[in-house]
Amino acid sequence: MSDAASQIKEQITKNDVVLFMKGTKEMPQCGFSSRVAGVLNYMGVDFSDVNVLSNEGLRQGIKDFSDWPTIPQLYVKGEFVGGCDIITEMTLSGELDTLFAENGVAFDKDAADKIREANG
Repeated sequence: MSDAASQIKEQITKNDVVLFMKGTKEMPQCGFSSRVAGVLNYMGVDFSDVNVLSNEGLRQGIKDFSDWPTIPQLYVKGEFVGGCDIITEMTLSGELDTLFAENGVAFDKDAADKIREANG
């Protein structure tokens, strides 16, 4: 378990935005992972994707690390932000824009606005 925790810590320390997901950002393996990766990709966010399906220890380890039962899980500047429902809500409310802006994470504001327009 400590191996998974150290891998997780390394990922969230060396990358500003990390998505622990099922599959990859190019090929998500579940709908929830696809939704969050899709939002980040559409908004032009540079993020690291970690495929938990490739490592069972990591798949359980990320749940234990965050004390959050589901995947995907988004981390920004080392802090756990949430899973699919939370990221969806934050995107639609504009909170995700604010989080990225406050943490110096580049994103396409026009793309974020288009997501809100399409879902408003």
